[in-house]
Amino acid sequence: MAARGGTADGDAQSAPVGVVLMTFGTAESIDDVPAYLARVRGGVPVSDDLAAEFQRRFALIGGSPLTRITREQASALEETLNRGWGGMRFAVAVGMRFSTPSIPQALHALYEQGARRILAIVLSPQYSPVVLGGYLRDARAAHDNLAMDAELRIAGPWHDVPLFVEALATRLTQAMSSVADGSGPPYVLFTAHSIPCRVAEQDPAYLDQLRSTATAVAQRAGLPGHRWRFVYQSAGHTADEWLTPDVRDVLPEVLVRGWRQVLIAPVQFLADHLEVLYDIDVAARAEAAALGITLHRVESLNTMPVFVEALAEVVRREQARWSA
Repeated sequence: MAARGGTADGDAQSAPVGVVLMTFGTAESIDDVPAYLARVRGGVPVSDDLAAEFQRRFALIGGSPLTRITREQASALEETLNRGWGGMRFAVAVGMRFSTPSIPQALHALYEQGARRILAIVLSPQYSPVVLGGYLRDARAAHDNLAMDAELRIAGPWHDVPLFVEALATRLTQAMSSVADGSGPPYVLFTAHSIPCRVAEQDPAYLDQLRSTATAVAQRAGLPGHRWRFVYQSAGHTADEWLTPDVRDVLPEVLVRGWRQVLIAPVQFLADHLEVLYDIDVAARAEAAALGITLHRVESLNTMPVFVEALAEVVRREQARWSA
């Protein structure tokens, strides 16, 4: 008898392995911004002023391309996996926590394609069950609510995958070459999204992963220690104390040390979105310019082939562990 999704028991070996790429999500339009912000805050509406500010940012960058880029990453990953792994087949879907396509929709789509083994990957290489546990809970809840007779595995941290470090280092090297001028090379600020201190205190190993990534990338790119620093960005609009130093706070210090060219290199963001296109390219750049600093940014990984290969390596690693 055929199982749900059209996969017969005798065809089990031909069924695809499902992979869902999970990320935060984004407002689908400027009108959706207030509702999106409320979803992020567990259904609690934000103030009109805050909603208006984010609508201004959203409009200024022409809308967030995150959903489109994540779909492109999924398509590229599926093609890579199916091209380079024997007779095994893969189907890759996208699941957003706070927008569509949602995590339940992604799992359902993979199940309908016949997947009975599904790997969920959070598109944040540094993983913490405290900081990113919402993805795990949402995926497991969706799996249970859909009553799926499929195995679900959540990938752990993958910041140490060599191809991921290589991808970041390549982007950094390219950017340093294009920025360098007669005044010398730029000072590099590696950044990650700030989180509330009370959350960070529950899992300090997560912060170690962020710093470890920055160190590995700097070494891979041949960047000496006196020319870079790890900082945070995009602190939330809440009453909580958030991790510092913020990128904007260190710009005056960088200037005092004689650097007038600064290069921002995110080690956690894997695609262009609001925190990249506005927080860095607009807000931080304006503050730097006011100080007499020219601020540049490393190009996002997006669908960079080496990065897609890194994602494929994560799948292979988890598949090997699954089968062990």
